[in-house]
Amino acid sequence: MKQSLFSLSLRKTMFVALLAMMAMGACKSKKKAVAPPPAPAPKEEVIQQAPPAPAPAKSAEELAAERLENFFNSVSNASSVNAANQTIQDALAMFSNQETPVLIVIHEEKGIKDYDEPTTIKRYLEYLKDTKKNLNYISDIRLDASGKVSELELKRK
Repeated sequence: MKQSLFSLSLRKTMFVALLAMMAMGACKSKKKAVAPPPAPAPKEEVIQQAPPAPAPAKSAEELAAERLENFFNSVSNASSVNAANQTIQDALAMFSNQETPVLIVIHEEKGIKDYDEPTTIKRYLEYLKDTKKNLNYISDIRLDASGKVSELELKRK
């Protein structure tokens, strides 16, 4: 059984053509699968930002403490005795009287506080004027019903 040369080459040609078509078809489908879908046109949106929330209002104690810290720094950094005395008079206006107690914490452990010898606000301000050093910060402040300072607790910086 001898086959003709023509039929054999026709089969081979058909087989090669079929492989080529399959290869070309596979490439096209891969390109479609790999190519990302077209992105929609970007829309310009106007974003309105909400106004920032107002800062929480400071309590009367916080405001008084901040103001007193400024007075303490002003007294200790005063350029002259007269300037320090004027600042002391302004600071004393914040207190219920000149004998308002000032407690200075020298040690605290497990919630138990040890205080230095109690003093008054008048004496403490005079001390700041004489030493020209403000080594303490306000840790607790108590106001009376009229909004004036009735007790002050200080700690070392």
